[in-house]
Amino acid sequence: TSMMFLQWLTKDSPVFPSKIREQWRKLKEISPFLRKAVLAGEDQRFLTHGGFDFIELNQAIHDLFQKKGSRGASTITMQVARTVFLWPGRSWIRKGLEAYYTVLIELYWPKRRIFEVYLNTVDWGSGIRGAEAAAKKYFQKPCSDLSRNQAALLAAILPSPHKWSPLKPNLQVLTRQKRILKAMKKMPLISSVSGVFNTSITQTFIG
Repeated sequence: TSMMFLQWLTKDSPVFPSKIREQWRKLKEISPFLRKAVLAGEDQRFLTHGGFDFIELNQAIHDLFQKKGSRGASTITMQVARTVFLWPGRSWIRKGLEAYYTVLIELYWPKRRIFEVYLNTVDWGSGIRGAEAAAKKYFQKPCSDLSRNQAALLAAILPSPHKWSPLKPNLQVLTRQKRILKAMKKMPLISSVSGVFNTSITQTFIG
């Protein structure tokens, strides 16, 4: 299994479900506002950690013990590992494999590639996979044309894309959007992946 995964990781031609392939967009084709908004909302230390954000993890544990509610500590790389290589569900086996694939992804892919895969495969609602599908579904425009406010709204619903909507944002979504808009000013703009997108992935996407 490990050898098969490494072969997928280093092959030259990507194999995604047709729905994903048709709407795949390179980083340079995705609104810079959305790139910054997603970093601001999902993983502000993406460029500096090695796949695991121990600062966020420690804060999540602290909040849990202080009974402040649970908070997610998944990085963008961890989410890519789950979405692309693992099955839906929750189990200790899946958690262990998630950590394993997270390490390998960070070893074999540059951050630009991880981010591009994330933006093109992330779940943005029922049957909505990736930035292009989300932009067209919610705002009837390509993801390259998203405005700053629209991008922040899309990023704001990512923790609960099946419960929240950027079209009818509740108070929680609007609060997150405001926080994301403020944090976007400090976020770097990750540029396009250069060269061939060299991975072959056979995961069937749900949605």
